[in-house]
Amino acid sequence: MGNRGQKRTEMIDELPADKRACSSLDFRPSSSNSSVQTHMNSSNSTHETHDNDMETSSSASASSRSEGEPERDSAYGSCDSDDAEQRHINLRHYRDYQRQRSSGDHGKFKRILTSLSEETGPSGQVAALTELCEVLSFCTEDSLSGMVSDSLSPLLVNLAKHETNPEIMLLAIRAITYICDVYPRSSNFLIRHDAVPALCQRLMAIEYSDVAEQCMQALEKISREQPLACLQGGAIMAVLNYIDFFSTTVQRVALSTVVNICKKLPSECPSPFMEAVPILCNLLQYEDRQLVEYVATCLIKIVERVSQSSELLDELCKHELIHQVIHLIDLNSRITISPPIYKGLIGILTKLSSGSFVAFRTLYELNISSILKDILSTYDLSHGMSSPHMVDGHCNQVYEVLKLLYELLPTSARDPDAQQVSDKESFLVNSSSLLQKFGMDVLPLLIQVVNSGANLYVCYGCLSVINKLVYFSKSDMLLELLKNANISSFLAGVFTRKDLHVLLVALQIAEMILQKLSDVFLNSFIKEGVFFAIDALLTQENCSQLMFPVFSGIQLSFDSSQKSASKEVLRCLCYAFATGQSPTASETGSCKLEKDSVHNLAKHIRTNYFAPNLCDSEKGVTDILQKLRTFSTTLSDLVNMTIGNDASAQHEERFYHILIQIMASLNGREPISTFEFIESGIVRSLLNYLSNGQYLGEKGKAQVGNGNFFVVEKRFEVFARLFLSSSEPHFVELPLLVLIQKLQSALSSLENFPVILSHGSKQRNSYAMIPNGRRAIHPCLKVRFVRGEGETCICAYSEDVQTVDPFSSLDAIEGFLWPKVSIKRNENINSPSCSKGQTESLPLDLPSNASTSAGESPDAMDPDSISTDLPNMQEDDANLSQPGPEQAVNQSTEQEIQLPLEPDASMEMQHPASCSDEGASQKLVFYLEGQQLDQTLTLYQVILQKQMREHEFITGAKLWSQVYTLTYKRAAEPIQGDSQECLQSDQNICVSDKVGAYIQYTPFFSSMFACELTSDLERSSSTYDILFLLRSLERLHRITFHLLSRERICAFAEGKIDNLDSLKVGVPSVPQNEFVSSKLTEKLEQQMRDSLSVSPGGMPSWCKQLMASCPFLFSFEARCKYFRLAAFGQLQVQSHQLSQSNSGATSDRRPSSGSSPRKKFLVFRNQILDSAAQMMDMHARHKVPIEIEYSEEVGTGLGPTLEFYTLVSHEFQKSGLGMWREEAFASRTCFQVEDMGILVSTFGLFPCPWPSTLNASNEKFYEVIKKFVLLGQVVAKSLQDGRVLDLHFSEAFYKIILGQELTLYDIQSFDPELGRTLLEFQALVNRKMFQETINDENSPPEFDLCYRDARIEDLCLDFTLPGYPDYVLASGPDHKMVNMRNLEEYVSLIVDATINAGISRQVEAFKSGFNQVFPIEHLQIFTEEELERLLCGERDSWAFNELLDHIKFDHGYTASSPPIVNLLEIIQEFDHGQRRAFLQFVTGAPRLPPGGLASLSPKLTIVRKHCSNLADADLPSVMTCANYLKLPAYSSKERMKEKLLYAITEGQGSFHLS
Repeated sequence: MGNRGQKRTEMIDELPADKRACSSLDFRPSSSNSSVQTHMNSSNSTHETHDNDMETSSSASASSRSEGEPERDSAYGSCDSDDAEQRHINLRHYRDYQRQRSSGDHGKFKRILTSLSEETGPSGQVAALTELCEVLSFCTEDSLSGMVSDSLSPLLVNLAKHETNPEIMLLAIRAITYICDVYPRSSNFLIRHDAVPALCQRLMAIEYSDVAEQCMQALEKISREQPLACLQGGAIMAVLNYIDFFSTTVQRVALSTVVNICKKLPSECPSPFMEAVPILCNLLQYEDRQLVEYVATCLIKIVERVSQSSELLDELCKHELIHQVIHLIDLNSRITISPPIYKGLIGILTKLSSGSFVAFRTLYELNISSILKDILSTYDLSHGMSSPHMVDGHCNQVYEVLKLLYELLPTSARDPDAQQVSDKESFLVNSSSLLQKFGMDVLPLLIQVVNSGANLYVCYGCLSVINKLVYFSKSDMLLELLKNANISSFLAGVFTRKDLHVLLVALQIAEMILQKLSDVFLNSFIKEGVFFAIDALLTQENCSQLMFPVFSGIQLSFDSSQKSASKEVLRCLCYAFATGQSPTASETGSCKLEKDSVHNLAKHIRTNYFAPNLCDSEKGVTDILQKLRTFSTTLSDLVNMTIGNDASAQHEERFYHILIQIMASLNGREPISTFEFIESGIVRSLLNYLSNGQYLGEKGKAQVGNGNFFVVEKRFEVFARLFLSSSEPHFVELPLLVLIQKLQSALSSLENFPVILSHGSKQRNSYAMIPNGRRAIHPCLKVRFVRGEGETCICAYSEDVQTVDPFSSLDAIEGFLWPKVSIKRNENINSPSCSKGQTESLPLDLPSNASTSAGESPDAMDPDSISTDLPNMQEDDANLSQPGPEQAVNQSTEQEIQLPLEPDASMEMQHPASCSDEGASQKLVFYLEGQQLDQTLTLYQVILQKQMREHEFITGAKLWSQVYTLTYKRAAEPIQGDSQECLQSDQNICVSDKVGAYIQYTPFFSSMFACELTSDLERSSSTYDILFLLRSLERLHRITFHLLSRERICAFAEGKIDNLDSLKVGVPSVPQNEFVSSKLTEKLEQQMRDSLSVSPGGMPSWCKQLMASCPFLFSFEARCKYFRLAAFGQLQVQSHQLSQSNSGATSDRRPSSGSSPRKKFLVFRNQILDSAAQMMDMHARHKVPIEIEYSEEVGTGLGPTLEFYTLVSHEFQKSGLGMWREEAFASRTCFQVEDMGILVSTFGLFPCPWPSTLNASNEKFYEVIKKFVLLGQVVAKSLQDGRVLDLHFSEAFYKIILGQELTLYDIQSFDPELGRTLLEFQALVNRKMFQETINDENSPPEFDLCYRDARIEDLCLDFTLPGYPDYVLASGPDHKMVNMRNLEEYVSLIVDATINAGISRQVEAFKSGFNQVFPIEHLQIFTEEELERLLCGERDSWAFNELLDHIKFDHGYTASSPPIVNLLEIIQEFDHGQRRAFLQFVTGAPRLPPGGLASLSPKLTIVRKHCSNLADADLPSVMTCANYLKLPAYSSKERMKEKLLYAITEGQGSFHLS
């Protein structure tokens, strides 16, 4: 039935539904509940689709436009126009057909009316009614006039009352159903002739089941148009009375009728629907989800209707409504309810608790707080926090829970219903144990919600609940509640918010705590900074003198970041939780806050609870704060003394002593509050120490000499040794971990990055004239360009108001505007450059997924651009897909192969050329209301910044309708920026000291402090300091091995250690997630879900800036979303998620705007790499996902596509390709899988070095370069399409992909033996250099220079690369054999050949191939480990204890079925290889996607396979596109394992019917 109903729904817009196909159980969904019913049909039909045992993908429907065999790879843009033309022709034919049908139908209706009016016998009436049903099955609304309906209605109603002939009754009621279906207004005529009572009578009598079912259908149709008449006619009880006797489908029809009626309940007499409540409550226990949701909808509407009557609410409680609702909202409920219904059920409890004391008491007795605790603790808080507007009716789950918690704590005795409030208060006073349990459950979660970055409304709700809880708690109970809550630190963080309502509630909480537990919390309030925050609220002048940056920014004004200053439709917080208020009153009511309420309460608290002597800033400081300040001052003074002078050993010893004291204080037994940590100045002092004074130096005047870098590096070594040491016995945790945790806590308290969300409806098909002249799916800004005063070198722009893409950067707008405003009289001089600028600037501005400074919206997101722009894809898409500098590199494969002949020179020629052109071209600067704009920002970000500065936030339609005036002026000569200076200095260092570049980690330190943090913050702010120190520590953590290894080498050189084995270092690891800020992650998640977040340019500038400078602050999952947003745009993200979540469900309903076309590609299994190369030649630059089908196989879709990427991965890993290091140390690090010849390296793949003397004329090297280009394309395309590769690159190769420089210390990560040997050689070189500096030439050597008791000369090493005898490092008389004199050069040459010159051309080829798909720079927000996870999924993420949670059992199996128990035991017994084979058999890939089984989509489903013969003789089969395993019910576990292993080993390699 579900399929049939669904098909009719899909045909509504094309052809009339064939009502002959309708049985008495069929009905067409109405407009009022079509979405719910269609969802039901969709879910029901999902299982039926699995019976199609053909290996095919659900995405076939999406790719149907490109399925034609001859035109499989043709341009896909033309399909849409062909379809549109064909639809137009079909529609014209259809209309002609309908006109002919209508004229014929009128004649038939007249004849039927005559037959029914005449007193014919039963047989004649049956014949007439049968013909009437047939005519109604095919006719349309045009064929059935009101006159015919009015004439038919009394006849049909009378025939429906026919007592003796059930067939006449059935046909008459069916005709009534069809008339309502075809002509909905006929319900009016039927009501007039008492159709509802007649139908209800038949239902109450229930003599014939088919007649009763047809009555259900008819009433459902009538209730859509006439719900009130149905209510008054008793339809509710009629359809519910015998509902248990009908099938599930008919029960849904009955409840659909009740839903239609309950949506329009009258305000008067409640009795007609109240009597149905017992039946509805009973139905909530049913198993069918759709049925339960219908019942829940009815009860939600009924409770809304009676919410003002305490008596009626009490009556509802008598039928165990509360018990049933609690059972449904429990996270362990047997039924998963949709989010809107779930919120509505929580709303039922809120209204019952508000108006009924019985409900209030029952909820406490049923331990409701435990369930609400589970909801708050498991719910993703950022989900649904889309806008403050959402609180008016479409509120998120957290907000609904807060409203319920608010009602579970009565307000005050001044409530209008004072008696009820008094009863509730008495109950809480007398049931202190219940209240304490309530508080223990919810208080920690409420604090967590606020600290996670919740929006203003949710924050206010949490604080209001906490305020009530503190008010009702007695002193001893309150002490128990707050024992582990750290309420002082929590309140100090709340006081950094600027909304008056929030501040007032926080003050009330503080006052209540001090009133009840002053002796306990007074010192804590001082220590955590609550006292200073209250003092800051009172006196801004005093605050500025106190040097407390935490609270110095507090102003008694509305917080712009929360948009409270907007005057559009924002609802005052005074009414946010007022459930008794009518919507209009609460929306339009004025603020209830008195003018000086915050100031007066703050003054009252300070006067009554804090001693007068605390007002002195020095006396109010705690001992630990004073101690930390002393350390901070001492450290800063010592740094200032050493700046410009050589740091003597005495100074370094003092530094070491101070750092030990700081470390001991942070990790000591006396706790340090967040407030004390921030106020002490420790953060800035540590930064000043690590940078040797550079951090506090003036911008652009940082000392960047080699000597300063050496000092910085030495200090990082000392810092790493100290803070990563756990040798101190009293240290519970690593000092570095403690410091990171302190910084994270401080960051959460201080940061105030705004989450800015759009509120207006999305405008579709807008047209952006500037900069690209193309359609956009988001609104455009209206801009008027005005030439600046006194500008004579440029002309005025002739156009008036222009529509501008809001997410295009000002650089892109300049590229559009400059050719149009350049002076005409310079045309002869500048025409070549102008024309060149015009042709070059537009392609440079077009890319949206380029890693330029612009956060532009991707052009491929525009559904219209797919049809209009893609025919030129072969020409333009290279420009659309990558930034300008790469364009010259990526023109053709031939160029890419030939470029690497002179790697360093060629690449330096390409990139600086484009930069110099840009610098030489004339520039414009833009001003908005006199403020010069940052060219790297988008226009939308510029407007947001302006509004934040002015504390006046414009939202909704006004933002887009306003005309903005941009003034443009001629730019001054470009000044070389700090970042360029840093880059130049790095290059100078590398050129001047080639060895140092590999041995020391100078590039890292040269750019650490000399360049500004690219965050949109004041450099003097504490938040900036914290972010900078976190950034420094994260980088320090990544190079700890390098630093400690260098320190050991220096110790060996100085003779402090003699054994080369002592060079080995063990590095304590700090988990990477310790650097993640949960609060900033939540904010970014909220921002990315906004409708305008089509690219980073549609979000506040801090998102992109922090992601560029401090990506570690965000979780891996959040960065994955940001990566897809930045690289591919919003719609590509949605399409990717749809393709993952809907694969295998052919009934999914994809949004027309978000669904992207798919290209099918034919692959030959015996030519995998050749097929991959052809595919990339055709589609590398296209953003459309690719689906694979194999020659002479029927399967297509997700499974074959994943297997293709796996096969390509294996081809790239085959031995003998010349791509990877395999010859050198094959016996130690690599071995070959005999059957497939695949290289498997314990440490991962790293490029094989090739001599720089070889060029493209060498055929083998030419093939290697081609393969690296192809590899780059495949890797990028797999990331773009969300496919998993089965590649294991080394950590060092991932570093290269991420644009990081390798050093000597990285060699150990892919070749440990070579790396260790080189480090030992380098230690000998350093020892020799050290001896030469302290001894005369004639003095005997102080230390032995032998290598493990052997002279270097005795090792008989020549100047060839170890393992590669054909790779000559150097030639000449001095480079025949290695000795102690040339050992340093030998080490340097090996390092250069291994990680630089020998692999540079292969790396550039890989990057050039990658950049053809999207810019490789987008990956730089990940670490090496995360990139491996993103690219290759999870390697060993089988959490067997969670198997039951992530596997679905259906169609004959449950989790407890014996075959399922056996299967799970077998899976746990699999070894690594068998597990990979099982995964590939079921999903098409041997690895799970990032996130493991939990993120596998569709969910792994196991169903029972019904076999024609004995089950033991059959094999398991799969539908890889749906991750769908069909498993026979084998008689034993041994038999199952035998058949399963046979299937997963022999059943791979083809996709056929299963």
